[in-house]
Amino acid sequence: MSFLRAVVALVLLSVAVVRAEEAPRKILLVAGTTAKVDAMGHHDYLAGCECLRVLLNKTPGVTTVRVNEGWPEDVSVFDGAASVVFYTDGGGKQAFLSSPERTELVQQMVDRGVGLVMIHQAVDYPKEYADQAKSWLGGIYLAGESGRGHWPSNHVDFPEHPVTRGVTPWTIKDGWLNGLQFVDDKQGITPLVWSGKEYEESKAGIDQHIVGWTYDRPNGGRSFNFTGLDAHSAWELPGMR
Repeated sequence: MSFLRAVVALVLLSVAVVRAEEAPRKILLVAGTTAKVDAMGHHDYLAGCECLRVLLNKTPGVTTVRVNEGWPEDVSVFDGAASVVFYTDGGGKQAFLSSPERTELVQQMVDRGVGLVMIHQAVDYPKEYADQAKSWLGGIYLAGESGRGHWPSNHVDFPEHPVTRGVTPWTIKDGWLNGLQFVDDKQGITPLVWSGKEYEESKAGIDQHIVGWTYDRPNGGRSFNFTGLDAHSAWELPGMR
């Protein structure tokens, strides 16, 4: 199983084990709007969510719903979701931060133990949301304290973990966010992917280079975050998919 498909499946299983006789587990894929200033092939959130939808639909016991424009017209689509994936712009431009009601709806899902996945800039939060976002994700990008940029990165060795089982190596020049701000003592954090522009390979064990991790939330539920996938070409790589 490829990396991103395995990740979402793992977060899904934070709610309940999927059995053949049970109803399919619902995963929402929320695609943000691509800004007009973005270069072609970058920040293509809609196409990325569609790629992920196609991959996840190959997983038994799963049903997917794709939401466009960063937020659904009818929020009842969140009802019964086992996991929600947000692939959007960040820095306060996340649609779920645009009103207290939307932010509270995400908080309610977290409180119920719904799995949460944030991809690329969706992990970037303004300071006023830092504590709340950390409680959701375990770690965030914070302007002025974290780092970002584009650089080549080789990913060959992976920690032993259900997410990385069967994942094949990949090499890519991508846009990354690192130097992330984590919960105290990284309690509940399991780093899975590292990337730093000082190296041409992933350096496991360097905390400032963590770019992919799971977070077991203390009150139940699991989150996964991955700061790559700026480049849509990443979906061509079997290991990344």
